[in-house]
Amino acid sequence: MGLMFSGIGVSRGIAIAPAYVLRRNQPDIINQTLKKNQIPAEVRRFKLALKSARVVLQKLSDDIPKNAPEDVSSFIETHLLMLDDSLLSQRPLEIIKDQRCNAESALQIQRRELEQVFSEMEDPYIATRMDDVNHVIDQIMRELTSHNKDETPEHDWQGCVVIADDLTPADTLIMQNEGVAGFVTETGGPLSHTAILARSLGIPAIVGVHNIRDYVVSGENLILQGESGMVLAQPETYMIAEYKKQLRMLRERQRDLRKLIDTPVVTDDGVPLNLLANIEIEEDLKSLKKVNADGVGLYRTEFLYMNREDIPSEQEHYKVYSKVVRALKGAPLTIRTADLGADKEVETQASGPLAHNPAMGLRGIRLCLSDTSLIVPQLQAILRASTKGPINIMFPMLTNVYEVSQCLELLETVKARLLKKKIKFDKNIKVGGMIEVPAAAIAADLFARKLDFLSIGTNDLIQYTLAIDRIDDEVNYLYDPLNPAVLQLIKNTIDAGKKADIPVTLCGEMAGDPRLVRVLIGLGLTDFSMPPNSLLEIKRALNNSNVKKLQKLTNALISSSTQQEQQKIMKKINAGL
Repeated sequence: MGLMFSGIGVSRGIAIAPAYVLRRNQPDIINQTLKKNQIPAEVRRFKLALKSARVVLQKLSDDIPKNAPEDVSSFIETHLLMLDDSLLSQRPLEIIKDQRCNAESALQIQRRELEQVFSEMEDPYIATRMDDVNHVIDQIMRELTSHNKDETPEHDWQGCVVIADDLTPADTLIMQNEGVAGFVTETGGPLSHTAILARSLGIPAIVGVHNIRDYVVSGENLILQGESGMVLAQPETYMIAEYKKQLRMLRERQRDLRKLIDTPVVTDDGVPLNLLANIEIEEDLKSLKKVNADGVGLYRTEFLYMNREDIPSEQEHYKVYSKVVRALKGAPLTIRTADLGADKEVETQASGPLAHNPAMGLRGIRLCLSDTSLIVPQLQAILRASTKGPINIMFPMLTNVYEVSQCLELLETVKARLLKKKIKFDKNIKVGGMIEVPAAAIAADLFARKLDFLSIGTNDLIQYTLAIDRIDDEVNYLYDPLNPAVLQLIKNTIDAGKKADIPVTLCGEMAGDPRLVRVLIGLGLTDFSMPPNSLLEIKRALNNSNVKKLQKLTNALISSSTQQEQQKIMKKINAGL
């Protein structure tokens, strides 16, 4: 009789292979109190470990194959940059001197301080960056504690499913080069760099399977189902046969999807649809081109503000936006102004103590309106770049119409400033707003009267509506995109757009989930924006749909009162997928 484990599926695919249980010997950290004359030597020892860690990571970067995805080199580069950050290169030295402790203790103290800061961050993407900090700290710690640095552990994990407590992006790259079948980790989340890299490299992966190493041994047969997050240990013969059949079907489906790259998106009953992409960094543009997206429905710009002490200049913004809009060659680009706040800290005139609940505090457009120095250079740069191609401006986290009016007035002030300087821009640039707060969705008709388009951000909308944090293990089972209240808010926003005759796009994770996009069609949505690697599968799901039938089924879904009834309706909605 086999065992079944459940976790978070972060990279689709099926693996049928023996297990390789990876157990790293974590060094014991002995706290030592130093004499004053010992401190300079300990400082030198830490600096040497920092230098050695850089050599290890740089060698890994140099050994990356030329045909590897660009995500690989960017993640390793991120870790190299972290070694230069004062929080890792200088703060431990201060602790060594102030507390007269050894380098290992100082590094561990700094790790705990950073974990406390990251644990208070609400944005799931930023919060999971602590994974990368830990990976870099572990590398420094290994250099501090290693007695034989020429010794390299040998792995024989080719064709295996690797099971570990956690994996670094470097581990993931090595495993891909050595042909692992998949991996499972006890910790981690769907937005960690390791998870993102697994998706990019096409390695089936599951994270968050707590304590699996207590029950599985190396060599034991496993089935890994990346989409459902399920792991089967010692499966029966008939299970292996069934999953081998599914694996063949999956490979055939992936070949078929590539045939859809140049296929227009039209439902069975003739309704044309638009599939746009969400992007965050320049490298995302290459993924976008591979799937022939209709444009960019959400360009997140927070990266320009991160990991720096000053605010990006207008010229910095302008250079980045100009490059992106030129690369799109006439396809539309929607730039969201910076969605900053307590979870993505920047030093501003309005900054104060860390909010008790950052998600409810001074964030998004609230912060930018309270300190316009954050947003004015960005607006000026967007307007200037609008002469190079079709650009839309989108404001985040709007909660009331008064905020919309403030944004529009500020934009007019910026336009007047550019006109006075005789700087050209698109005078008819479209302006939209994110609907990601329940209050905004309920009053969407008021927003639609003032804006040129609306964009629904379901990630925050679902969390705010259901009062849960989707990355909190204690309550994330309540994260339900199909909750009738959530569906009604989405429908209300779409209906408001139709009534005002303005476009409505959905750019949250729901748009990239093939199990949910037909529900969105039933709610009246025709414009979707998603991660580029989801686009072809979404195209297949939408091309084989019928709007009239889905409208009836979705109305029934909103009215469903039991989980069993909901599942029955969803089965009909996704028939044929």
